[in-house]
Amino acid sequence: MAMACLFSSAKMAAVWCMVILGFAMAAVRVHCQSTDTLGFISIDCGIAAGSTYVDPTTNIPYVSDTPYIDAGVNQNISAAYVTNLMGRRYLNVRSFPNGTRNCYTINSITPSSKYLIRASFFYGNYDGLGSQSRLFDLYLGVNLWKTINITDPGSGYRTDVITVAASGSFSVCLVNTGHGTPFISGLDVRPLKEILYPAVNASRSLVLTRRLNMGPTDTFIRYPDDSHDRIWDPFNNIPFWAETSTNSTVENFVDDKFEAPSAVMQTAVIPVNSTKLMISWEPELGDVNEYYAVMYFSEFLTLTGNMSRQFYVYLNGQLWYAKPFTPDYLFSDAIFGTNPAEGYQQYNVTIQALDNSTLPPILNAMEVYSRMSDVNVPSDAGDVDAMIAVKAWYKIKRNWMGDPCSPKALAWDGLNCSSSLSNPPRITALNLSSSGLTGEIATFFASLTAIQILDLSHNNLTGTIPAILAQLPSLKILDLTNNNLNGSVPSPLLTKAQNGELTLRIESNPSLCGNGTTCEITPTTKKKKLSAPIIVIICLAPLLLLLVVVSIIWRLRKPPSSGKGNSVEPQNEETLKRVKEHQDGLLQLENRQFTYMELKSITNNFERVIGKGGFGTVYHGCLEDGTQVAVKIRSQSSSQGTKEFLAEAQHLTRVHHRNLVSMVGYCKDEPYLALVYEFMAQGTLQDHLRGRAGGGRALSWRQRLQIAVQAAQGLEYLHKGCKPPLVHRDVKTGNILLSESLEAKIADFGLSKAFQSEINNTHVSTVVMGTPGYLDPEYYATNQLSEKSDVYSFGVVLLELLTGQAPVITAAGNAHIAHWVRQRLARGNIEDVVDGRLQGESDVNSMWKCADVALRCASPVAHQRPDMAEVVTQLKESLQLENPYVDSRTESLYAEASDVSQNSALEIERVAAMSVADRPSAR
Repeated sequence: MAMACLFSSAKMAAVWCMVILGFAMAAVRVHCQSTDTLGFISIDCGIAAGSTYVDPTTNIPYVSDTPYIDAGVNQNISAAYVTNLMGRRYLNVRSFPNGTRNCYTINSITPSSKYLIRASFFYGNYDGLGSQSRLFDLYLGVNLWKTINITDPGSGYRTDVITVAASGSFSVCLVNTGHGTPFISGLDVRPLKEILYPAVNASRSLVLTRRLNMGPTDTFIRYPDDSHDRIWDPFNNIPFWAETSTNSTVENFVDDKFEAPSAVMQTAVIPVNSTKLMISWEPELGDVNEYYAVMYFSEFLTLTGNMSRQFYVYLNGQLWYAKPFTPDYLFSDAIFGTNPAEGYQQYNVTIQALDNSTLPPILNAMEVYSRMSDVNVPSDAGDVDAMIAVKAWYKIKRNWMGDPCSPKALAWDGLNCSSSLSNPPRITALNLSSSGLTGEIATFFASLTAIQILDLSHNNLTGTIPAILAQLPSLKILDLTNNNLNGSVPSPLLTKAQNGELTLRIESNPSLCGNGTTCEITPTTKKKKLSAPIIVIICLAPLLLLLVVVSIIWRLRKPPSSGKGNSVEPQNEETLKRVKEHQDGLLQLENRQFTYMELKSITNNFERVIGKGGFGTVYHGCLEDGTQVAVKIRSQSSSQGTKEFLAEAQHLTRVHHRNLVSMVGYCKDEPYLALVYEFMAQGTLQDHLRGRAGGGRALSWRQRLQIAVQAAQGLEYLHKGCKPPLVHRDVKTGNILLSESLEAKIADFGLSKAFQSEINNTHVSTVVMGTPGYLDPEYYATNQLSEKSDVYSFGVVLLELLTGQAPVITAAGNAHIAHWVRQRLARGNIEDVVDGRLQGESDVNSMWKCADVALRCASPVAHQRPDMAEVVTQLKESLQLENPYVDSRTESLYAEASDVSQNSALEIERVAAMSVADRPSAR
């Protein structure tokens, strides 16, 4: 029987105790190859400034970390932990006893390029505190990369992340969490080809959990055997696995997505007396429970006669790869997922031979990654550049490292920032009072365009006040007191101060406003403040007097009331009428009220039907001024009655957003109920996706993304902009209407329900309502409605936009679209799901990103879904990825997508994404 390999922290302890020596003195073959042109950055943390050396084992040059950081203390590990075989970079560390966050800044990075970054740690009792554990956080930029937990002085730890560079630098930060001083031994940065690791993109970074070389080896394989300097750990200690190997070179296919090295692929394991291999791992503490696995296979035998090796791969009992897999002879191949397995307490991979396979399954290597946290948003890039420049200009010695505003708990001292989960934080206040600043006021402050308060008081600033500070649009307070400024106050600043737009404090600058220059601020400001109440009193006094006179005259002329006379009766009747109407639910709508006869007139006796639904029939109409409208008449047989009509009318009256359908008026001419709203000339999104709309051509990918963004903005407004918020409850392509210019608007609020989003009251219990295929399964099971129910439905809409398929795919045995997409994307080929009418005209990364967002929205578990604000942000990023591939000419309705060159990234991705079964026979 096969033996399950469980990668729990306890069972892996022995393996990881070997790791430190493994990556320090890996017995790899030495090649005399220059590394000058590889783009490697290899940093030894803790050696003297200016020191460099070449590692004798890998031939990789290492440099001191001094140019990358200006904090920390260099320390040597204890002599008791030094061995003759230990690599040089593990003899020392840089520790950070001061400051909460200390960051390395690694420049010379190519934006939008893919990199592997590795951090290494070997404690070695450098501080003499022995077995005391250390627990601290490692950040990449503003997001948590890994929690580092060091418990054994003699054991090492390393962690890799694969990421796409957002800018020309990386920030790697160590954060003191109060459980021991952070330290680090080394940092490595390795550039990767764009095609490698397709699950990694601009919005998703992956953190290595395991990278294992299976088979008869006890060495750690890395550069130069692996040209990307990945470190492959040996793993061959399962008693019911047999080891196998070959001396022949195992090659990579053209455009291989992983380029596993031959030295790794030359060894493998097979089960003993069994037809399956089983491998398991558990989520690690602190990881995002979202995992991506890569399984590597190669055939060593020349299969003859009836010999065959075929197997299925299962993940937690579900078929992970849809076809029987046959490894290629002496070629490296892989099964992998670009969408996550998530939410499990344990992940089980089973490689099961087919009944007619004469050979057992084989496994050469594997990698497992978890998604890196992405909950924090980096600060505005302009603000970051400005603050870095200010820090350098004044040589500020504060612990200003990493991102100025994000994460919020680690914001720079002296800064206030705006808080937003979807938009970049902006610096709104900067306090540099009593900071020892010398020299002139830097013009870099003028780049902080969202700043409201700038305090530069009690320093030794000299020179004149820059006039450019008057251009800061949000600046309310500028404090320059107690400096040595000279000259005059620039007239734009003076004017803003005198008008009350700016509080300008310039006291205690002895040389400022000398030689007769004018800096009068306070007198003008005081005069305005004093005159305002007087003007109000002067204006109000006659009005008050007039009101008193009118009141006296009215009382004198008012006839006495007996309580029964006719003068009172009409008022009572009107009051009773209003009470009755309120009890009936009739709204006091501001929109126009139509009679039924008027509706007959504007629709030409209900001549043109433009839609039908559960409420009734929708007709085209035209108002007296020529405005086109849609008239929705409630059917007498409709299950939605007056209550639903009033609900929709009420919602349409109080919601106002460019991506929500606007109401023109209503009709409550019993027994006729109708709503009149703006006409959307291009009909429903559903009609376009199903080919029922006129025009001939299908929507382009860019048009679909724009529609998705606009619809998402409408839903975000319902969830966040309405008071109280609204859950739509029936989000679907049939309720997304398109204008003549294909602008999308959400329609049909008949089922909408108000809900409270405060803490501890995030849902309401309701009778389940909605459309099959779009209905949130958690809402269906629990009757608990929340905004995440709309998010699920919108995820289905996104999948329809991507695939062109209906929510329930009849051709696939009535499979739900989310399940169908997840299963097909597990093969690693986006073209398996993309609507064929898109004809390969779009950026593949944009499609991958949209697919990722859609599947996250369509998660069966509500708390794993993003909110609509995040969805809007992610879809806009997807649209930005697509835009460079679109012709600069304005697209007309159904305009053809622009051409891409024959060497486009799309074509490269298409070829690289081919599954084994789809590859051409000629290699």
